[in-house]
This record gives sequence, structure tokens and C-alpha cells, in this order.
Amino acid sequence: MLPFIRSDLAQFTAYKPHPSSDNAEAVETKFDRLDTNESPDDLPPELKEKLAWTYQQVIETNRYPDGGHETLKQAIAQYVNESAALSSSPITSGNISVGNGSDELIRSLLIATCLGGEGSILVANPTFSMYAILAKTLGIPVVEVGRNDSNFEIDLPAAQSAIAQTQIPPIRVVFVVHPNSPTANCLTAAEVAWLRSLSTDILVVIDEAYFEFSQNSLVGELAQHPNWVILRTFSKAFRLAALRVGYCVAHPDAIAILEKVRLPYNLPSFSIAAALLALQNRQLLLNSIAQTLTERDQLIAALKQYPNLQVTASDANFIYLRVTSNDSNSQVTVLKSIHQQLRNSGTLVRLLNGGLRITIGSKAENARTLNRLQAAVANLHF
Repeated sequence: MLPFIRSDLAQFTAYKPHPSSDNAEAVETKFDRLDTNESPDDLPPELKEKLAWTYQQVIETNRYPDGGHETLKQAIAQYVNESAALSSSPITSGNISVGNGSDELIRSLLIATCLGGEGSILVANPTFSMYAILAKTLGIPVVEVGRNDSNFEIDLPAAQSAIAQTQIPPIRVVFVVHPNSPTANCLTAAEVAWLRSLSTDILVVIDEAYFEFSQNSLVGELAQHPNWVILRTFSKAFRLAALRVGYCVAHPDAIAILEKVRLPYNLPSFSIAAALLALQNRQLLLNSIAQTLTERDQLIAALKQYPNLQVTASDANFIYLRVTSNDSNSQVTVLKSIHQQLRNSGTLVRLLNGGLRITIGSKAENARTLNRLQAAVANLHF
């Protein structure tokens, strides 16, 4: 360990991208890349041509990008109002902050609330791992609670107890995902009621990365909850994962703080142009969601025929697959075996402690994945 590096970093493991992030390997071996919840569809050729024209004719690479993102913020505000049918208390550009992916916004929120020993965060596992990863890299303590095994609801008594206890430092931020990853469930009525009841001293971050698939949002309640922040992304339904554009919707005072701590020129000009183009053509891009949801429901129905497989309803573009066994060690062994057999046959999925997260791909990818899953299960003893 280098002597000038923080001692606690020696205990951390760097975030390791999944195999599908290595596009050269994935293309060469022709993997079906169903491990990162991306859209199966690239941008249509006509939109790529428009972006190419913008890059050639409009973007000056010797000039810094728009550091204030005002045009993009206005377009996002219009989309949020339209999708949420907000007639009163509409969202404006003053309610929007834009980041280099949601990760940057999460990091900025942590810096603005918990840095310097002023706070810790609460997460309910399993959930999106970057909340805890980013917090720990900043030296921010992470308080973890569990979830109900059947409906994946947060263990609310444990969460309430953790907040009520005298934490040092106190819990300043609660992170929830709506719908949750990897379990694909939206927040329950009890969970939403709990979030509403939390003190305004606590920041509530509601990650709606999969909103376009669930069509279930809490953005309409932001006016009543100045301590809520809603995260969204262009990486999923809008097909821009390669360009790293995220945004959050919040009270203008919270946005003003985020603008103070974010890096200048944090979003490249090409990414800004792509996000604007996606919003201008949102009907075209979002039309594919219906097919994704149909494919998802068909895959769930097919997998439910296997008594040793557990798959619950999904509100997102992925499913969470578990196995039944009285022996937890056996469950882990079976999951690892299925994961490896799928990889060997050409499908990449995400292996987690409790299950497999499988992204809904194209019709052909889903058919191949189902066949490969059936073959893998047939060779196993539960």
C-alpha cells in the first residue's frame, strides 16, 4: 500500500464491469448480453445519422460543452411533466440537475450530505450496489437492512429501528429503488407511507431508473416533500447507456446545492446532443417497451412451470430468478452452475448472492436464453 493512500481503501475491491462491458469479447464470442439491464435495441439508423451530422456540423470539439445544461434541463422538465401528467406544481429546469450517469449524481448527493463524518446512509439489500460502493469510497458509513423473502419489501421495522437509534454519524440519506434492482418490484404502499413519514432531516433518494417500464413514479409528490430526490437515466429505455446521461428531479434548493458540488462541464457535448435527440424522438424510442414487457411476461410464465425455480412478477425490463432448496449452500451451488452453463452456451446474466438477474433482450435472445435455462435445469439436482 502506498504510504500516502487512505488506509481503509486497502479493504475495498474496485468495481469490476461485467463481461458484457468488454464489447470486443462479447461481439467476438457472440454472447447474448443480458446482464446489465440495457435496451436490446440500438438507436435507429436515422437517429444515428442525425447525431453524426450534429457531430460534424454543430459540435466544435475545441470548445467546452454547455456547462449549465439549460436546454437539456428544459427538455427533461417537459418530458417529466408530460409523463407524469403534472398540471399543478409543474417541474421546471430549476428542479433538474444533470449528471454523467446516475452514478455521478449519487456521488454528488453523498458529498453534499454525509462527507466529513456528518452522516451515514441506509440501504435495503439486495439493491443497486453503487450506493454502498460510492459511500464507502468517500469514507461514509453504510447501514444495511434486509428485505422480505416473498415480496422483497424493505424490513421496515429494522429500518425504523436503525434510524431511531443514535447512529454515529446519524443516518442522513435513505436510498430506495422504484422498481428495485435486482428484484424488479415497485415500492409497496407501506414503503411509500414510511418514506412520507421520515423526518425532513433525512434525504430520501428514490431511484426511478426503470420508470419507463413500470410507469410508476413518485415525482408527483415532490412538491410536498422537499427532502425527496428522484433519480432517472437515459441508459435504459432511451438506449443511451454508452453516452452516460442521468438526471435528478428535486426541490430547487437541493438542485442549487448539487450544482455547487458537481464537476464543471461534466457532460460531453455529444452526450447532451444525444439526450436532446432522444427526447425529441421519445415516442419512437419508447414504442419498443411494449414488446419488452410482452417478452418479459412470456419468459416469466415459461419459467414458472419449473417447480425448483422461483420467479416473481416484474415491473422492470429484467427478472429475478431464484432456486428452491432447503440447503442455502445448495442454492448457491445451483445458481453458480446455472450461471456458468448459461455463459458456456452464450448467455450472460448477473449472478448475485440470492439469485440471477436476467435482462429482457430481443425476441431471439429471450428464446435462446429460455432454451439454455431449460437445458441447464435439466442437468441439475436440487
